[in-house]
Amino acid sequence: MSDTTEKPAGGMNRRDFLKAGLAAGGAAAFGGAAAAAENDPLITEVQDWNRYLGAGVQAAPYGVPSEHEPHVVRCDVEWLTASTESSVNFTPLHELDGIITPNGLCFERHHGGVADIAPADHRLMINGLVDTPLVFTMQNLMRFPRENRVYFLECAANSGMEWRGSQFNGCQYTHGMVHCVMYTGVPLKLLLEEAGVKANGKWLLAEGADAAAMTHSIPMEKALDDCLVAFKMNGEALRPEQGYPLRLWVPDWEGNMWGKWLRQLEVGDEPWQQREETSKYTDLLASGKARRFTWVMDPKSIITNPSPQMPITHGKGPLVISGLVWSGNGQIKRVYVSIDGGRNWKTARIDGPSFFKALHRFYLDIEWDGSPLLLQSRALDEHGFYQPTKNELRAERGENSIYHNNSVQTWHVKEDGTVENVEVS
Repeated sequence: MSDTTEKPAGGMNRRDFLKAGLAAGGAAAFGGAAAAAENDPLITEVQDWNRYLGAGVQAAPYGVPSEHEPHVVRCDVEWLTASTESSVNFTPLHELDGIITPNGLCFERHHGGVADIAPADHRLMINGLVDTPLVFTMQNLMRFPRENRVYFLECAANSGMEWRGSQFNGCQYTHGMVHCVMYTGVPLKLLLEEAGVKANGKWLLAEGADAAAMTHSIPMEKALDDCLVAFKMNGEALRPEQGYPLRLWVPDWEGNMWGKWLRQLEVGDEPWQQREETSKYTDLLASGKARRFTWVMDPKSIITNPSPQMPITHGKGPLVISGLVWSGNGQIKRVYVSIDGGRNWKTARIDGPSFFKALHRFYLDIEWDGSPLLLQSRALDEHGFYQPTKNELRAERGENSIYHNNSVQTWHVKEDGTVENVEVS
């Protein structure tokens, strides 16, 4: 793999391109990127928003997006799951930038619908192999020391429909079961210490208060390491669909472990072999055997722009290729971008905060000459783990699984700027 930072396709870097445009006669030389001021009445004439007062500060007591952004929403796929109560919707990754996902756009995955729980009525119990079984109210929990951490959360089934071939024409649907927010909560270790875990307490069963009573076994080593019992996201209370008033926070592990509406933590001496860790959330291999307890989310990336839902509409000229990259193993060391289907690779620029086990934002600035592109990105994390190609992943695991697909995604950019989900061999 080439680790280069040479000039973009076309032999001219961004600075040279801008200089050439200025020498050719100013803004109009940039392929339509800007227009001469005297030709645009929207800048030369006074508009209504310059002429009249706007709405006052009480017009929207809780801030909402602009009315001009109604398309930036979570979307579902009607046929994908059994019912709306056991369903999923997807984060519009193609419409976002930076690394933090707005609370109202974080994807949802439910097995029994959204539980409606008043904080005053909610309880968290710790029992099992402990010295003192305890029941906490929300007020009790608020008295413990708290921490703030930025991490990504990814569903194990993210990209799951792409195992056998290109399926969804949009990164919102192929990769949109991921988000990244700042969680605030109490370290789980403090609560377990309060109850006193017995020497033979090696596992923890977390249970949600929703109608599905979702449960999953967690090794005690992980519980005592970096887990939180969270009650806020991005500074405000959890959204109901994200587990309000309380959820378990299990960084770098698959999303089904992040128990929403958390009500019980039972300490035991072995895993419970629950539905979500036997018949579900296991990786069925070609041999018929299944990989189990595959919790960590491996390095992964996706180009969000251009993509099928975000085609190129400005024509030839400067093009910002943007995307997201993450790894449950730690920080991202490097991300590569190819515009020719993996034949050649360039090192992309990672910009903005680069937190441990969070989403990272990358960019590659090129000059597009209007020729077709095969866009790919590939992640490398700090421990040397690469994002595999689809052929590499299938050779290892077959095509039976719907979980842990972290393979390289390909977008075909056509001459007219439209983009399609494809595969290259």
